[in-house]
Amino acid sequence: MTAFVPTHATDSTHASHDHEPHGPPSGKNSRFRKFRISGADLSASIAVFLIALPLSLGIALATGAPLQAGLVAAAVGGLVAGRLGGSPLQVSGPAAGLTVVTADLIQRYGWRTTCAITVLAGCAQLGLGCLRVARSALAVSPAIVHGMLAGIGVAIAVAQLHIVLGGTPQSSVPDNLHALPAQLADLHLADLSISLLTLAVLLAWPRIPGRPGRVLRVVPAPLVAVAGATVCACVAGLSLSKVDLPSWRSHALAGLPEGPVLGIVAAVLTVTLVCGVQSLLGAVAVDKLTSRRAAGQSRVGRSDLDRELLGQGAANVVSGALGGLPVAGVAVRSVANVRAGAASRNSTMLHGVWVVVAALLLVPVLELIPLAALAALVMAVGIQMVSLNHIRTITRHREILVYAITTLGVVFLGVLEGVALGVAVAVTVALHRLARTRITHAEEDGVHHVRVRGQLTFLAVPRLSRALHLVPQGAATVVELDGSFMDHAAYEALQCWQDAHTAQGGRVEVTGRAGTRIAEPASTSHSCCRPWTAWRNHHCDRPEETPGDGRPRPSGHQLARGISAFQRNTAPHVRGELARLAREGQRPSQLFLTCADSRLVTSMITSSGPGDLFVVRNVGNLVPLPGAESGDDSVAAAIEYAVDVLKVRSITVCGHSGCGAMQALLNTPPGGAQTPLRRWLRHGMPSLERMAAYEADKTWARLAGRAPADAVEQLCLTNVVQQLEHLRGHEAVARRMAEGALELHGMYFHVGEAQAYLLTEGQDEVFDQVTPAQEDESSARVQV
Repeated sequence: MTAFVPTHATDSTHASHDHEPHGPPSGKNSRFRKFRISGADLSASIAVFLIALPLSLGIALATGAPLQAGLVAAAVGGLVAGRLGGSPLQVSGPAAGLTVVTADLIQRYGWRTTCAITVLAGCAQLGLGCLRVARSALAVSPAIVHGMLAGIGVAIAVAQLHIVLGGTPQSSVPDNLHALPAQLADLHLADLSISLLTLAVLLAWPRIPGRPGRVLRVVPAPLVAVAGATVCACVAGLSLSKVDLPSWRSHALAGLPEGPVLGIVAAVLTVTLVCGVQSLLGAVAVDKLTSRRAAGQSRVGRSDLDRELLGQGAANVVSGALGGLPVAGVAVRSVANVRAGAASRNSTMLHGVWVVVAALLLVPVLELIPLAALAALVMAVGIQMVSLNHIRTITRHREILVYAITTLGVVFLGVLEGVALGVAVAVTVALHRLARTRITHAEEDGVHHVRVRGQLTFLAVPRLSRALHLVPQGAATVVELDGSFMDHAAYEALQCWQDAHTAQGGRVEVTGRAGTRIAEPASTSHSCCRPWTAWRNHHCDRPEETPGDGRPRPSGHQLARGISAFQRNTAPHVRGELARLAREGQRPSQLFLTCADSRLVTSMITSSGPGDLFVVRNVGNLVPLPGAESGDDSVAAAIEYAVDVLKVRSITVCGHSGCGAMQALLNTPPGGAQTPLRRWLRHGMPSLERMAAYEADKTWARLAGRAPADAVEQLCLTNVVQQLEHLRGHEAVARRMAEGALELHGMYFHVGEAQAYLLTEGQDEVFDQVTPAQEDESSARVQV
């Protein structure tokens, strides 16, 4: 079956079935069958459990809480948050991002009050979830979020460094830094050696090369590192502090909160903030990972963020009441869950079951683990929270000051204080950018240039007016706007001056960044061309361009005008890039095979430029099978050249609505003269046969959840799938795909709706609708 399904349905829609990717089975036995656990979920749960077990113990050690508290939080996060949350594949448990907060609370108020604060924070999350404000948390600047996590990571790493060296961490980062020289002078070689061994395995395990590496990496690096350190410590007989799990009978549960009311309230707000933001951003990041899954893997709906907040709140209430650490979505475990092929929330819940089994039955084994190994593991996690990739991205967006202030605030003042500082700096920077505008006037070769750098608001109107009045009457003027915002006051001032200046015989051209025109001169206001349609194959018939007999100019004249426009407006801006491509040669990453239809503009619908795509166009976007008698090997030659010489990494076959070739396939009767067109269209006959098979099985193609409008659209969709099969028959393509160096993609473009669809091949062939928000939301929020 082929289905074209939109990917931007509402969260509530997905929430009703996100744990059943392919829908619940029907029939009288469905009540029992829908709880069946797939093999993918079972294997994924084991992989996540093997990561969660040492990390949960390590985080509990880092906070100073009872070690059982980490296991309680991991079990509750899997069972409660996994069942009730709105992100089916996100794994929750004790998170490194909460380590500093929890450690501070335990030192101030004790363990039982900290558990009570966790319960209250869970109640606050439940309230926020009921108010449906989850998406508002995504409005926090990524620089603040990543700065908060980086600050927490620094605090974790510095504190655990003392345990790695054989000592005891202090209560704050400044105290830990102050005590570090003395700790270095009093090294405990046994602890240090076990810690270094753990770090070495963590670093080397993911980098084992070749096929043995791919096999060994099935076992998670944290498990290998801790298990290896434990075995070495036991074999060498080293005297080390080890995990101590007291009897569950003496496990401390939550008590009534004791302490100043304002302090308790601030603590609840801090835990709610960190848990909520980390979980919601983690859910968005998991959505991004699942959307990139390879063909054949199970797919789930996008996360319901309000439901996720409710699930996290319920988990914190239960974890705190049972004497566990605060719970949040955890990136490391969630990524492992997705990459292990988890198909539903059953994998998350099952990992919680394994934690319960380990906590009850594996206590003697867990008590062999050296604390130094757990400290090294948590220190590595803290170091990884300071992401160089995030720092580079934030620097490019000129928000490094916000990131740095937030990080330093969290390190030296605390999480809540650091985030508050980051928000204040972010607001200040935004206001500064909005108010800072540089306006200059200069005359070059008789043309007056008024350049505006920055946002053009009412605050800059007086300076803009002064610069514009320096332009003499009747002079040719270019106004360059290098900014992304103009308010109504500035627009009105600029428009009034432009109207007055052109009325006095002057010429005004308003351009954007890099000189691209964003407004037409008043003298051409009668033209039906518009500034944003420069790519259109449209030329206005002006009186001076039409012969006296009223007939239009030849099309060659229009072509010459288009070329002239390119040389005048576009060539100056692309000449440098084209010169570079001329020197270095073409290095496209994609082969784009599409129809010769004039309405299909590849550069427009793919936002590509020179050197990006190697484009092959023919009637019907057909790929002849190898050895087919077509009398034309041009497509096969282009495929061979792109794959073997240019080394493209992907091939896309793009069909479109209203394809004339598909109409000809449907309407041309058999027999008749074999014209070149009919001989070529024989390569589309397998698509006709495939569509007939779909109709016989009553498995018609789907377009965004609806049936195609007619048989032509049905054939257009089917043809894309069929031509991908033809591509796999080419020897060069098959070889590169076997090496894992080439991907095939299908695409469908609806011309009338200006809407693109991408094909995902699995058990069902699904075309997902590409939406503007799809990429923006997922790429803007990537969890550490």
